[in-house]
Amino acid sequence: MHRTAVLALLRSHAGRALEANEAAMTAATIEFVESHSDCLLRSCVPGHLTGSAWIVSPDRRRTLLTHHHKLDKWLQLGGHADGDSDLAAVAMREAREESGLSQLKLLAPEVFDVDRHWIPPRKADPGHFHYDLRFLILADPAEPLQISSESKDLAWVELERVAQLNPEESMARMVRKTPPS
Repeated sequence: MHRTAVLALLRSHAGRALEANEAAMTAATIEFVESHSDCLLRSCVPGHLTGSAWIVSPDRRRTLLTHHHKLDKWLQLGGHADGDSDLAAVAMREAREESGLSQLKLLAPEVFDVDRHWIPPRKADPGHFHYDLRFLILADPAEPLQISSESKDLAWVELERVAQLNPEESMARMVRKTPPS
């Protein structure tokens, strides 16, 4: 597995003006990637890399969220790298698979946000961290949605209402960072 591209993305992101919490998570993610050659595989027990899609409407007033089946909370779409070091491509793939949308546009190849969050143990899977690289993606809310088996529901949500569905700082930070149209 080639981690050079991931590290380049993370180091570029770390060079931006980030809030303290995200800066610390970005540094922790860089350290994790440097010390775990298998960081792109879910078999990496301490944690692994994921790619997420912060999908926004053209007017940047809404975002597409999924009511995640396993975690039972509203989140951005995304998933495991499964060996793919192109995490923007992972985010795009997961966005398509989890929403049924086909007209997605990656707004920038740079990382939009970095988050590290704990995934509790479930069945045979031990608890572990997701080191999540998030990308800003544009989609048309008029395009029909298709709920996948990973979701209980999908919804376009006004940015100011995101905190009502999920008040976590991780979500609030992405709302704050969403650029105007």
